[in-house]
Amino acid sequence: MFLETLNVIFSTFGAAIFVPVVLFIISLILKVKLKKAFQVAVLAGIGLTGFNMLIGAFIPLIVPVVQSMVDTTGVQLPILDIGWQTTSIVGYSTEIGMIFIGLAILIQTILFLTKWTDIFMPGDLWNNYSFMVWGSMIYIVTKSIPLAIGVMIVQNLYILLFAEVLEKRWSTYYNYPNCAMTAPHHIGGVPFALVLNIVMNKLGFYKVKISAESLQEKLGFLGEPMTLGLILGMGLGIIGNLGNLGTLGAWGQIATVGISTAAVMTIFPKVAGIFASAFGPITEATKKSAKKNGKTRKWYLAVNDAVGYGEPNTLITGIILIPIIVLIAVILPGNKTLPMVDLIALPFMIEVIISMSNGNVFKGIIGGAVYFAIGLLICTATAPIFTDVAASVNVTIPAVGLMVTSFGILSNPTMGLIFLAFLTKNPLFIGLTIVLYFGAYFFFRKNKEKVHAYIEYQAHYGEDIDNGMTEEQAI
Repeated sequence: MFLETLNVIFSTFGAAIFVPVVLFIISLILKVKLKKAFQVAVLAGIGLTGFNMLIGAFIPLIVPVVQSMVDTTGVQLPILDIGWQTTSIVGYSTEIGMIFIGLAILIQTILFLTKWTDIFMPGDLWNNYSFMVWGSMIYIVTKSIPLAIGVMIVQNLYILLFAEVLEKRWSTYYNYPNCAMTAPHHIGGVPFALVLNIVMNKLGFYKVKISAESLQEKLGFLGEPMTLGLILGMGLGIIGNLGNLGTLGAWGQIATVGISTAAVMTIFPKVAGIFASAFGPITEATKKSAKKNGKTRKWYLAVNDAVGYGEPNTLITGIILIPIIVLIAVILPGNKTLPMVDLIALPFMIEVIISMSNGNVFKGIIGGAVYFAIGLLICTATAPIFTDVAASVNVTIPAVGLMVTSFGILSNPTMGLIFLAFLTKNPLFIGLTIVLYFGAYFFFRKNKEKVHAYIEYQAHYGEDIDNGMTEEQAI
């Protein structure tokens, strides 16, 4: 009953209210003055609301262009991407999803309070629907509630671990002190992103230094985020209107997408600055407490992936990847998934890779292409089961013989592998996923600072090499 009440409160007020309230309480606990604590809360609420308003206005303008681009290719693949929005509704509409809502709050809070994790994951409750979808797919096949709950709990444990691995890098790159991104469908890519970044560095890809900052230095005003956004947006608009460039309507859409992308790249950093400023007093209070008491706990608040969407290098990489992923879907052997609605979510989906590479757009594009190619195959493998789950909660299936998926949610290899292990109902495979988790968890806990230092070294690989720094010195 208590957990249900908590869930109703969180669902009613949303992150833009819940997160400020949490920050206000934490500020008071850290002995921040009442006035400053109030300002912290309000600034956080303004920032989160600003992100939602900006992205909420931008995405509907881009969707028709992406849809037109996909339609223009004339590709016929039997698995259609219905998008994360519909998928979230599926997650929250199933019986298993309803069971996990309260359970997730309890588990995530206990893990934080007992210091099993340093991340307060209930700061981003909304994205728990990602676990619910996988659990619902297990249940519809096995009819086993324990197995369904088990897969969601194990996935949650992995996600918290991966979020801790990335916490310093993500927080540093996106400049949000004491914040961690915990969206399960993205954070599950941490081990893959780390390996991809290491491999790309060994291959010398770090030498190709393309970023919003470097382009601005080389191209002057043409490289400014505002101008880059205009050029990139118009380029996407042209690709989406290749079949009707002779019409005035097409150029109207092209111009609108261009100026809208420019607006996001210009305004987003300002909103990000407002949100980041909310954490200044808390950071200062934490430092004072540490100085006074000798040692204090370092913790991170889970924030929604929306706070990184419009960062220039993230948005540039995500938009460039849109036509590339469509092409990969067409030529990839074994793929039957046609990414559509979630293509516009690529800036969300690329945050882990971009932060790992410290904003290198070139590495982001190469790494993203490889990673999302794997994701397309995961979507293809799980589509029949997800289609059954979607149909069970009355989601309309486009036509007989077609299946549905969510490229943004179900393309995650880690989540997919854990799901497949539980799907077998084989104690050996299920036990192996649990043993691997505990092995990775205790290794990370013992070597946390070294792991963070190694990730920083790989992120700044080119700079460190140029300065003559060895890997051992960096770590």
